[in-house]
Amino acid sequence: MSRFFLPIFILLLAAFPAFAAPPPNVVVLIIDDIRWDSLGCAGNSIVVTPNIDGFAKEGVRFTQARVTTSICMTSRATLLTGQHMARHGIAKFGVPLSDDAFAKTYPGVLKANGYHTGYVGKYGVGQPPKGGYDFARTYEGTHWLNPKGADKIHVTEKNARDALEFLKARPKDKAFCLTVGFFAPHAQDNAPEQYLPQDWSAKHYAGKAIPVPAAASEAALKALPPFLSDAKNEGRVRWKKRFDTPEKFQQSMTNYYRLITEVDEAIGRILAELKAQGADENTLVVVTGDNGYFHAERGLADKWYPYEEALRVPLIVRDPRVPVGKRGTVREELVLNLDVAPTLVAAAGAKVPEGMQGRDFGPLLQREAASGWRTEFYYEHPTITSKDRIPSSQAVVSRTAKYVRYPEHDYEQLFDLKSDPGEVNDLAKDPAHAKLLDAMKSKFELLKVEAK
Repeated sequence: MSRFFLPIFILLLAAFPAFAAPPPNVVVLIIDDIRWDSLGCAGNSIVVTPNIDGFAKEGVRFTQARVTTSICMTSRATLLTGQHMARHGIAKFGVPLSDDAFAKTYPGVLKANGYHTGYVGKYGVGQPPKGGYDFARTYEGTHWLNPKGADKIHVTEKNARDALEFLKARPKDKAFCLTVGFFAPHAQDNAPEQYLPQDWSAKHYAGKAIPVPAAASEAALKALPPFLSDAKNEGRVRWKKRFDTPEKFQQSMTNYYRLITEVDEAIGRILAELKAQGADENTLVVVTGDNGYFHAERGLADKWYPYEEALRVPLIVRDPRVPVGKRGTVREELVLNLDVAPTLVAAAGAKVPEGMQGRDFGPLLQREAASGWRTEFYYEHPTITSKDRIPSSQAVVSRTAKYVRYPEHDYEQLFDLKSDPGEVNDLAKDPAHAKLLDAMKSKFELLKVEAK
């Protein structure tokens, strides 16, 4: 290009975005019930996740990612909408987003901006609206589909096949947005054995013993509020199913990790298909979880409660806008599931809906300074069935302290996270920490209002 035409070409790029690079494709891979440290790249020496570990070397891994509600339907609604539960209102199983609310989700906005959209696997927010996606196959609840039929298939294998079908059949002249909601490693709650992996993953764990967490102790159980340590509490009920003997613990955790390895293999196939199509360098890929998970810590199983094990999730992002030399980094900012939707919409060059409450973390992917980034967030969880089974909870979490409230039990807790990262020394009634308690309660009231 001549020196004369080069300035004109640059002006055309600025004046006419159509001449610029096309918008990135988007792939969101949501792993169910996986916490931040259940990946090899996060330092776990037992679990086998080579594909996600390799992916982390090509992207940005956020080590301090959290969820604003630790239960599937609400967290998945937050991922879609970029909103707190207090705003999107999904606090029960089976409740869908309204058509208007869906139009303001990241897949809704991207479809309106010309993207070919798909959803595969666990949806969790009722059912997708009719016509909401160009390609939709949703299913969840069991590890083996049609278990007695000739076409028996594991849910993770079906996730992979359906995702690959979408990628292969998509129109090649349009940007695309695919979300895969893996059901694994979520337990099959009503099965005698809670975790039912495929045979092939057994070889990765032969002879391995899973370390019992230090926090899986009687002392940690006794440090809980009394209504959580009660036998009627669902966290204790599921702990008894999965972890109440050393043998159960080993079997449950081994099969749980096997399910994660199987998801990792499926993710590897999806990433390989993107590369085979030549689409990998123009596709923004997000790997995350919908909530954390108790591995018998505090004498609990599952999630729900506002403690570290249940709140902290993996979040790894490969953004084609980031130069190769800047990839493979780690960030420690407090990024939330709330932030995924506005980040994806902004990356696509679309207008972020005013109702989204999260923040675009795109600048963090570029290694930019986190000027003005949040240092605290508001957590909320609905009552499930009753206050005895799964009570509602609320919290404000900062980098140095946590204030927890159980409104139905008129019970509050305060933790100094600097001196007590394990959250076992409740300071709420300690006069020496009255000023910290007042400060955290003030932040709590402010953030609670902002969440609406």
